[in-house]
Amino acid sequence: MNSPPSPAPHTSSPANGPQAATQGPLSAPHSPADRPGFPPLGAVSAPPHTAWTAQELMGMEFPTPRWAVPGVICEGVTLLAGPPKVGKSWMSLGLALDIAAGRPAFGRITTEPGSVLYLALEDTPRRLKSRMEIALGDRPAPAGLTLSIACPPMPSGGDVQVAEWLESHPDARLVVIDVFAKVRGTPAPGVSAYDADYAAMARIKRVADHYGVAVVLVHHVRKAAAEDFLATVSGTNGLAGAADAVLVLERARAQADGVLHVTGRDVDETDYPLAFDPGAGAWSLLDGNAADYQMRDTRSLVIRYLRDYPGRRPKEIAEALRLDAGTVRQTCRRMQNDGQLRANAGGAYWAADSPGSGDTSDSSDIHATEPVSLLSLRHSDPADLGEHQ
Repeated sequence: MNSPPSPAPHTSSPANGPQAATQGPLSAPHSPADRPGFPPLGAVSAPPHTAWTAQELMGMEFPTPRWAVPGVICEGVTLLAGPPKVGKSWMSLGLALDIAAGRPAFGRITTEPGSVLYLALEDTPRRLKSRMEIALGDRPAPAGLTLSIACPPMPSGGDVQVAEWLESHPDARLVVIDVFAKVRGTPAPGVSAYDADYAAMARIKRVADHYGVAVVLVHHVRKAAAEDFLATVSGTNGLAGAADAVLVLERARAQADGVLHVTGRDVDETDYPLAFDPGAGAWSLLDGNAADYQMRDTRSLVIRYLRDYPGRRPKEIAEALRLDAGTVRQTCRRMQNDGQLRANAGGAYWAADSPGSGDTSDSSDIHATEPVSLLSLRHSDPADLGEHQ
């Protein structure tokens, strides 16, 4: 597949960018990418002014932020993270198709049509076409979507390639880079991991800010669980810190329901309950509170885990299943109240229908075994995934 077209580099800020407002004189910006050891950012020129007096700033008018998906993805850089095979690529491709066609995102959220660039850097043309056929169904492919399976690393001209495509598509609303690791580049010797991560984000962020367009970077999460979903993002805090917004997608293996955690500078911190339809390769927004769906899925996972590994405490269960420890504690208490679990005085739990009594067993006598992970649940029978009530 050919790379996106490459027109001549632009020479001025477009009217829809954040630099369109009247601004006062100021100094050039400083960032980790401008320090020695980093090549210069050359995709777009630095903004002409970067600071003002308070009176000057209050007297300025700025264009309304442009949303690719209102309430979820705004202009700027958004990091979309999640475990492998959780459905990040299906989500990003679905958003690209919907926005290019002006269809509702997640089946519910109204979007404005615009050109979209989708860099599917882990796909072959055959696989990409196959996924599009599933996602589109009987609908025609939108003319506003450009797809590419190749892009150089950001330090080697990737930011220039994206900027050139945006220059030739002034109606662009979204750029997706799947996955960001493919264009991250190799840090210079002696550069700290934090500065390297921040610099990797700085290049594409400058492009996104210059054109006032939403750029979604598909990324991975750590294997270790964490109560704060931001702490699960792979890499240093430089990635999440440089991003304008962070989305973390969570879905247990063999579960249809998932949760999209959202936080950022221009978006409200929210958890969206979602459902995945593998037959259509589509994520859809569900009604109600995300916590309700998380509780249901958590109950299913906890009771099945305790049947295989009885006598475990909530912290051990949470670590094995990569779930929030507080959610697991609350779920275990509620399941005990509902008669689904038994517990002993030491705080260990057993499935109520498993042999033995959790009320009298000593958890210290339980033979230590390797904690199961969500990966072991991938071959589960979907009929067993409902809440046992």
